[in-house]
Amino acid sequence: MQLRYAFRLDPGSGQRVALARALGCARVVYNDAVAARERARREGAAFPSAGVLSKTLITEAKRSPGRQWLSEVSAVILQQALRDVERAYSNFFASVKGVRKGARVGAPRFRSKRDARQAIRFTAKDHRGGAAASPPSCPPCCPWPWACCTASTWAPPG
Repeated sequence: MQLRYAFRLDPGSGQRVALARALGCARVVYNDAVAARERARREGAAFPSAGVLSKTLITEAKRSPGRQWLSEVSAVILQQALRDVERAYSNFFASVKGVRKGARVGAPRFRSKRDARQAIRFTAKDHRGGAAASPPSCPPCCPWPWACCTASTWAPPG
């Protein structure tokens, strides 16, 4: 069984900077992946695989002088942004083919920094998320971290 917790954040000034940096880096990688897929579609080439996109948009981009700032955030955030693009395209193609139930899904669009719906995802193995993204320490037996934590920056969802 997988559990998901929703948190409402009230970050401090340093945490706001780290969170904005992480959201911006994830948005850039997401938009680059959508642009690469659209470029391949216009040229009639095969869509780049997730491994190729990861290599070019994350690994090689971190080494380039113009995108060295991508190495300031956890690589997990960037990889999850690529997974979000893959999921968006698989949902779109399943919707076009009629395999996906429900309303028809449109093609993935570029993300804007002015949109209020910004999101990043972490995995359990991400140890470099930073103070902006890690919840306060709770006992391992606690299923609701906000119920026993004393940190004033975390609040229950709702």
